[in-house]
Amino acid sequence: MSKKVLVLGEAREGALRNVSYEAIAAAKQISSGGEVVSVLLGDSVGELANELGKYGADRVITVEHPHLKQYTSDGYGQALLAVIEQENPEAIVFGHTALGKDLSPKIASKLQIGLVSDVTSIEGEGDAAVFIRPIYSGKAFEKVKVKDGIEFITIRPNNIAPLAKDDSKSADVSSMSVDITNLRTIIKEVVRKSTEGVDLSEAKVVIAGGRGVKSEEGFAPLKELADVLGGAVGASRGACDADYCDYSLQIGQTGKVVTPDLYIAAGISGAIQHLAGMSNSKIIVAINKDPEANIFKVADYGIVGDLFEVIPMLIEEFKKLKVNA
Repeated sequence: MSKKVLVLGEAREGALRNVSYEAIAAAKQISSGGEVVSVLLGDSVGELANELGKYGADRVITVEHPHLKQYTSDGYGQALLAVIEQENPEAIVFGHTALGKDLSPKIASKLQIGLVSDVTSIEGEGDAAVFIRPIYSGKAFEKVKVKDGIEFITIRPNNIAPLAKDDSKSADVSSMSVDITNLRTIIKEVVRKSTEGVDLSEAKVVIAGGRGVKSEEGFAPLKELADVLGGAVGASRGACDADYCDYSLQIGQTGKVVTPDLYIAAGISGAIQHLAGMSNSKIIVAINKDPEANIFKVADYGIVGDLFEVIPMLIEEFKKLKVNA
């Protein structure tokens, strides 16, 4: 049975986040040939709508309002509930991002429906769709099937591949007017503490440092390696607690969860809390002086050595590979 699936697109600083395209791919699988409708909320997001069509959206609805310029659960919640009431979808897909994690429980509560969060893969399609999600800090996985009501899921970034971009395709774009009122939250100032360049939660390559980097300056070679590989820099909680870097870089149970194609852990012992945030990476490379470090138990490749000797060697070798490519 085909279904109408509503997808929340996410834009940041005038550009769509990659998870928006991944959510469309997930929606296509759930819809089983039905209609996929993307929703864009913001102050001026109309120019981004056509891009969603190239990745598989059949229709795109934009809701623009000054109160949607910055995210608030109040403003976005009012706008999205109005779209849901109008479209009456059989399924809803969000990204399991900071925005998605904050907004999805509010929407689920208002609609009095269940929520399957942090989905990493989908088996089957249509009515037979089964959602796979990690539990117990990634030590086990559960399979969930929604038997009644709207299927509402959030997908973990970097796990469900987006459909190939097709420039010949376009979506039917329409705008919807929603009156955003009685906001209980007012954003007066936004102070960003995040890595420049590649978004850590969506990076294909992550170079993470732990207490073994020894200082703030110790992150310099990690940043250089990340630049060479087009990746992002992350950190363990130990490195953040020691003031080697900002907490916006923290990966782990109380930080960000990442699933890159390549994860290089430098000077990280491998505490269970950290492993919860990165153990599902496709390829894990560990660099540590201690051959008994716990990180080697989850690593695909291990290098026993001083990171300040190993990282510069990797930088030089990767630079050679890029020159000869």
